[in-house]
Amino acid sequence: MLPKLSHQQTLEPVYCDFLDALAESGFTGDIDKRYSARLAQATDNSVYQFLPQAVLYPRNQTDVRIALKLATKPAFTKVVFSARGGGTGTNGQSLTHGLILDLSRYMNRVLEVNAEQGWVRVEAGVVKDALNDALRPHGYFFSPDLSTSNRATLGGMINTDASGAGSLVYGKTSDHVLALSSVLYDGSVLETGPLTYAQLQALEQEGTPDLGQVLQRDIAKMTRDHRAEVEARFPKLNRFLTGYDLKNVWNDTLDQFNLSRILTGSEGTLAVITEAKLDITPLPTTRMMVNIKYDSFQSALRHAPDLVKANATVVETVDSKVLNLAKQDIIWHSVSSLIDDIPGKIIDGLNMVEFAGETDEVEHKVNLLCEMLDTQIAQQKDGLLGYQVTADKGSINTIYAMRKKAVGLLGATKGSRKPIAFAEDTAVPPEKLADYIMEFRALLDSHQLQYGMFGHVDAGVLHVRPALDMCDPNDERLLRTVSDEVAALTLKYGGLMWGEHGKGVRGEYGPAVFGETLFGLLEEVKGLFDPLNKLNPGKLVAPKNSGPLRYNVDSAKRGAFDRQIPVTTREAFPDVMNCNGNGLCFNYSVYSPMCPSFKVTGDRVQSPKGRAGLMREWLRLLEAEGVDVEALAKAKPLGWLQRVQNTIKIDKEYDYSHEVMESLKGCLACKACSSQCPVKVDVPKFRAQFFNIYYQRYLRPAKDYLVAGIEDSLPLMAMMPRVTNAVSQNPVSQWVIKKSLGYVDAPALSVPTLKQKLENHSCRGYDLEALQQIPQDERSRYVLVVQDPFNSFYEADTVYHLVKLIEKLGFKPILLPFKPNGKPIHIKGFLDKFAKTAQSSADFLNDIFALGMPMIGVDPAMVLCYRDEYKEVLGDNRGDFNVQLVNEWLLDIVQTLPPLAPADKVFTWFSHCTESTAKPNTGNEWQAIFKRFGATLNTVNLGCCGMAGTYGHESENHTRSKALFDMSWDGAIKQLPPEQVLVSGYSCRSQVKRFGGFKPKHPLQALLTLLSHE
Repeated sequence: MLPKLSHQQTLEPVYCDFLDALAESGFTGDIDKRYSARLAQATDNSVYQFLPQAVLYPRNQTDVRIALKLATKPAFTKVVFSARGGGTGTNGQSLTHGLILDLSRYMNRVLEVNAEQGWVRVEAGVVKDALNDALRPHGYFFSPDLSTSNRATLGGMINTDASGAGSLVYGKTSDHVLALSSVLYDGSVLETGPLTYAQLQALEQEGTPDLGQVLQRDIAKMTRDHRAEVEARFPKLNRFLTGYDLKNVWNDTLDQFNLSRILTGSEGTLAVITEAKLDITPLPTTRMMVNIKYDSFQSALRHAPDLVKANATVVETVDSKVLNLAKQDIIWHSVSSLIDDIPGKIIDGLNMVEFAGETDEVEHKVNLLCEMLDTQIAQQKDGLLGYQVTADKGSINTIYAMRKKAVGLLGATKGSRKPIAFAEDTAVPPEKLADYIMEFRALLDSHQLQYGMFGHVDAGVLHVRPALDMCDPNDERLLRTVSDEVAALTLKYGGLMWGEHGKGVRGEYGPAVFGETLFGLLEEVKGLFDPLNKLNPGKLVAPKNSGPLRYNVDSAKRGAFDRQIPVTTREAFPDVMNCNGNGLCFNYSVYSPMCPSFKVTGDRVQSPKGRAGLMREWLRLLEAEGVDVEALAKAKPLGWLQRVQNTIKIDKEYDYSHEVMESLKGCLACKACSSQCPVKVDVPKFRAQFFNIYYQRYLRPAKDYLVAGIEDSLPLMAMMPRVTNAVSQNPVSQWVIKKSLGYVDAPALSVPTLKQKLENHSCRGYDLEALQQIPQDERSRYVLVVQDPFNSFYEADTVYHLVKLIEKLGFKPILLPFKPNGKPIHIKGFLDKFAKTAQSSADFLNDIFALGMPMIGVDPAMVLCYRDEYKEVLGDNRGDFNVQLVNEWLLDIVQTLPPLAPADKVFTWFSHCTESTAKPNTGNEWQAIFKRFGATLNTVNLGCCGMAGTYGHESENHTRSKALFDMSWDGAIKQLPPEQVLVSGYSCRSQVKRFGGFKPKHPLQALLTLLSHE
């Protein structure tokens, strides 16, 4: 039986005292001490796991100052901080056992755009893509281009001196930082920007300089005095991260000093950067891309120098492993036409070459490159197989989206060994890259490791992720071995182990790179900025004589915790274990379908990554209690009285299971994560598993039984629809339902019912025996309509119109008897009942499927349940039946029909989130169908509408439901006449009716209108 899990890791007393004092100090931000919140911030996109004491979400710079100043009191000497933004670090850069300062929740504003002078002022928590959205109307963009740009914050980019694609032209983040506003360890504010030599000399005349002035003066002198050694020692690389940039803090003529260059790349170890003034770049007039295909990755690498000489803006490369993973992902449908196969050839390498700038210049460069490629292909040189050119901005962005997703796609490989980040951003001089990679490959091959490679060949930066099983102690030790060997190999080739993603725990390799003298200078810099070692301590360097770094390559890893979970349990919860922390679910865009609960709350606990982390800890704690999770999943619940007693004590006795429940019940079960996440983490799946176990110990809310029983009760209620509506729709009943069941805006049953609308219709009255009597050669003209509970009973017109549409197209519709689908049962975690319902429906549908007649359903969520949840729970017992969506059936049918005359009709289709993520080509299918019907269909891809089945009807979710609708749907809906709006999902149509003020049509209803010329 599920035990009470009360042994969370408690806060250290000094942190309890500090947080209590902070709450009384005027701090206006959020202080989150929940174990769940700490766990959500204990990991990033690396293999490491450091549990913080708490998470602080400051609202402004003053809050940051208050927190840091308070920590200087003698009582709080041990209190330390780490600033955090998007949490995309690959080497534990922002992880800490102290306090997290998360600036992404509130300090995320674009403060000022000065288009005339070409700069922008931002808070550190603003996401990079959000900044570019704000700059685009002004004709500018912030040019460093990261693969994580939809969730990485500017503060994080500054702290790691991020760069990305096109850095040869656009430079790194540090090349665009004009000035910074930061908070020092003592709570004072440091303003940094360019200073002339004369201004620095004036600082030396100050009588009693403050800490900021001391830093400017002392570091200027230190770096000037050691200029020759810095020049000689620092590698000559485009991508070069030192931690503290002792070289570029001075300009080449030594007459201008900018302390911002020391802070840029310092990974939060010197100060908390809160605001930045950044240089911005005019948007190019024209962009063109040439996708070049090769017979091997080595051929692609060796050809790269020729491409750099072509003065390209960007030269990116991916190997065959990344390409093949992309082909298995949802993203491939959008890029496949841009990377056509070559008959008889295997593409094992790809270079993506972009040119950006003025139109004539770009076209000239592309023409020259194509002429060179044509000659080399004709001569069969350099392993070239072919190339494709595109000048379409959308296509170019799509190619980059595939490349950006490569990091996550590598984590989706099968088996216990997964490609992981730890030596993934090495940098060597570009001319040495091919030889270096061959030796790198030999190194990995000597350890029998699989790996994927991609990177920025124009800058000599390679992303390599060797596959290791971090639950295996031997592989954990191998990570150390490979790390040491890679660090030595990069030095051999005049490069660095860290070329782009920061050092983090790899700071231990610093002395070998910088030498004793320069490394000593780095220690002095740390000591000047942070003498008490309170800011991200243990990373990069420590103040002199303060002991060794706390963190290194061998620091605590997530795998050490995961291996405490039995292998059989890990296999039973693959979605929980497979999350690699890449954080794509933190995508800031309201138009991205993943993840609505995170978008509306801003709480990382309410995200797929957060939920997977919480579940992993739940499984680990159960094992610590000696609980067999597989047996637990099959156990019977406690007696009703015992569950009542346990439920009464929920607010009085701590149980970690409640924190997991709080996270999971916020999930809308939209399933966007199951396809949008690179590793396909399916939260609704493990949420149902958790619910099933949790409610063995605690009482279910009454509304769960209401939802789970809806499919059984609807046919009974539909026998007296007017009476049912009168009872359920009056104000008194609605008040009672809201107060007793927590349910609002319950829809009314259709009157007349579907049965009544089809009373005398020939499609009614068929049973299996009657269907079997239909001659075989006539069956192709029949279409079987599979009912779902919502359209059949709440929106009978939709099903009725489907019947009429089938007839109009010359086919014979047959309405199959209503059989419960089970989707509502699954959502609420009644897994035993769902399995029985699914088996019963599958048996029925398999019998019908044997007739050889097409079966179609109206609602995407219900139809896709047959394909996903049924397959999951039934396995081979599911059978081979296939229920098609209306558009899938129509797409085949309309090709056999003559096209209709143009109707001068324009419609706009809004996608259902489950449908658009599980079947991303659906919009194109509907467009092709409407074109055949003589009409124009535009498509709009938005985030979740906020209804998601019954989620939006639960009163506790009402505010969030409306907020989600307002985020993306409301504005898009208001731009169109209601008669043009088409929505395929029943939930979405209900939400538009509730908050948009009208009930939109299903696309099939618009098609019927076109056929009827009404």
